[in-house]
Amino acid sequence: MPRAYNFAPGPAMLPESVLRQAQAELLEFGTTGASILEISHRGADFMAVAQKAEADLRTLLAIPDDYAVIFTAGGATTVQALLPLNFAAPGQAADYVVSGHWGKTAIKQAAHCIDARTAASSEAGGFRDVPARSTWQLSKDAAYVHVTANETIHGVEWREIPEVDNAPLVADFSSSIASEPLDISRFGIVYAGAQKNLGPVGITVVIVRRDLLARAGQPRAPIFDYAAQAKAESMLNTPPSWNWYVLGLTVQWMLDEGGVAEFARRNTRKAALLYAAIDGSGGFYRNEVATAARSRMNVPFFLHDAALDKVFLEHARQAGLVALKGHRVLGGMRASLYNAMPEAGVQALVNFMQEFQSAHG
Repeated sequence: MPRAYNFAPGPAMLPESVLRQAQAELLEFGTTGASILEISHRGADFMAVAQKAEADLRTLLAIPDDYAVIFTAGGATTVQALLPLNFAAPGQAADYVVSGHWGKTAIKQAAHCIDARTAASSEAGGFRDVPARSTWQLSKDAAYVHVTANETIHGVEWREIPEVDNAPLVADFSSSIASEPLDISRFGIVYAGAQKNLGPVGITVVIVRRDLLARAGQPRAPIFDYAAQAKAESMLNTPPSWNWYVLGLTVQWMLDEGGVAEFARRNTRKAALLYAAIDGSGGFYRNEVATAARSRMNVPFFLHDAALDKVFLEHARQAGLVALKGHRVLGGMRASLYNAMPEAGVQALVNFMQEFQSAHG
C-alpha cells in the first residue's frame, strides 16, 4: 500500500526521505559496523551526530549564541514540571497565560512547588481565542511569564509575540516550532517536544538564555538541573540517541527544503486551503476558533451532524487520509498540518471533504 496522508497531532508525520534514510542506516551506521541504536553516545561517531544536530538547529531557528540548546528525554510536560524547579525560588510567583488544554497542563505541573498564577485565561469562552493582552494581570515579581504558542487540541495560535515587561517570557512551542521564522531573543526560554515538527517522540529541545541558567531555583537532583545539562552538553546520562539522530535528519531536511521561511509559505497555503473549504461549506463543516487566532498547525472542525462522524472517519481512512479523529476534549475532527505534511495531502483532504458533503449533505 502507498503511505497514507497522516494528519496525526503527535507523534506526527515524518518526512518520507528522513524515514528512508533512517531505515537505510539502521543496520549499519557509517563505517561503525553497528546500528546507530547500538553505538556509544560518548563515542566520536555519535558525538558528531549530536553536534551537527545542534549546529543545524541553531542555523534553522537562528538561535543566538547567548542561548544554550539542551536535548532532554521526555516531552514538554516534563519541561513544565522542571521550569519552576530551575528558574523560580521556593514560593515565588510565576504567571501563566492559559489559551487551551496544554496551558492548563503547564500550570498544573508547576503548582506543586511555586505560586503558579493564572494571569489570564480564555477558558470562559471555550478556548476559542487567545486572551487579549489588555486582560493580563501580571505579578510584580514573577519568575517568568508562560504562554503556549499553539494549542494542538483547541486549534488556537498566538500570531504575535506578546510583550511581558520585565519577567522573561517562557513559551511552549511544541506544535509550531520551525513552522515560520521566530525571534528567539524575545524569549527567555523556548521549549518543544520534538514529535510535531522536529522529529520523533521521546526527545525535547529546551532553548534557554544562558543568564537564566545562573538562577538558583529550588532543590533538585542534578539530572533535573538545566545548568548541569547544558554544561554536560545534554549528556549527564545516556540520552535518547536514536531520537536525537532522527531529529538531526529532520532538521537537515528542513534546511534542504529552504528553511523556516519556506515552511512559513507552505504552512500559510495549507491552512488557508483547509479553512477555505470549511468556511465555504455552507455550515456542513465548521471551525469555532476566532479567525485571528486560528492555528496553522492544528485545525479542529465539526460536521453539522455528529452522527456522521464515524462514517466520515472510516471513508477518510479508505481514501488514505488517517488520524483525523478529534481529541476527546472536543470531539469532532482535527487535521494537523505540520511541516512534513505536503500541500498535496491537504488538497486530498479538501477534495474528500467536498465529495463527502455532496454524498451526505
